Amino acid sequence: MKVCSFLPAVTQMIYDMGLERELYGVTFECPEMALKEKERVVRCVLEGTSYSSKEIDEIFSRSKADGESLYYINEDALQAIQPDLIFTQNTCEVCQIDTSCTSAAVAKLEKEVELVEISPDSFEDVIGAARLIAAKMGRLDAFYDYEQRLRNRIRSISNIITTKNLTHRKVSLIEWIDPIYNCGHWIPDQINLAGGDDALSNPCGDSYRITWEILKDHNPEVLVLAPCGYRTKRSLMDMPYLTEKKEWDDLMAVKNNEVYIIDFELFTQPSASTLVDGIELLAYVFHPEYFSLPSNLKDSVLKFDTQLITL
Repeated sequence: MKVCSFLPAVTQMIYDMGLERELYGVTFECPEMALKEKERVVRCVLEGTSYSSKEIDEIFSRSKADGESLYYINEDALQAIQPDLIFTQNTCEVCQIDTSCTSAAVAKLEKEVELVEISPDSFEDVIGAARLIAAKMGRLDAFYDYEQRLRNRIRSISNIITTKNLTHRKVSLIEWIDPIYNCGHWIPDQINLAGGDDALSNPCGDSYRITWEILKDHNPEVLVLAPCGYRTKRSLMDMPYLTEKKEWDDLMAVKNNEVYIIDFELFTQPSASTLVDGIELLAYVFHPEYFSLPSNLKDSVLKFDTQLITL
């Protein structure tokens, strides 16, 4: 079987379950291990560019209004692979290529290809997506082992929260800085499993714009910034959009020195393993006296201080 994954999250789960031998094509945003070994089939016109949060938002909004996609398929590469199975999505047309674009390219192939849409809304949906991937690739046994490992990690966190009777922290996790977007889909589940509560989130639904006034009035104890597609250093460049607001210093999270910048893939790249990494990191952020910072995630989080902007 020849498989293509048009989602970084699916690619990650294929590797996590040890099924990568049947993976032939990936996207330009897939994990580094896949980019070294597999053909890049999905590309984006913004590759190699550097825009601010506001500029990227404007570019994607304009392309959506015009009915155009910023993603495209290298049809020569797809023709060379002649895949049997392609994993695609319809959760977010901003983040990845969608099923309609994929279907248009697949229609030009000489063989019939099965398109499998992976579009989770909740954390349990992501676990279900891993099961579907393994089933479609004929390896359900690999899923069951994968699921057990992940469930054990989550159970360890839940046991500490329960036995220590920890109070859930008042949290805001932001998916974009300018304009400000709340968090949605599976991220509220991650926050809850880690011992937090985000009243501004949109569980099982899209993230959407919120005003600075809404965030300010919510006044979270802990503020987590994880802009989609950004790692900590890139997010830091856009922090002045927030810190220059006159009420910034009045936020409880700022007064408590509990503002954190975290790499995007722990939240908006929904492979089951990276989301569990995100839960473990959030548990540390919310309750550092009871949880340790995972050693493999030390470079994925930055405790924010305004002095960092000048570094």
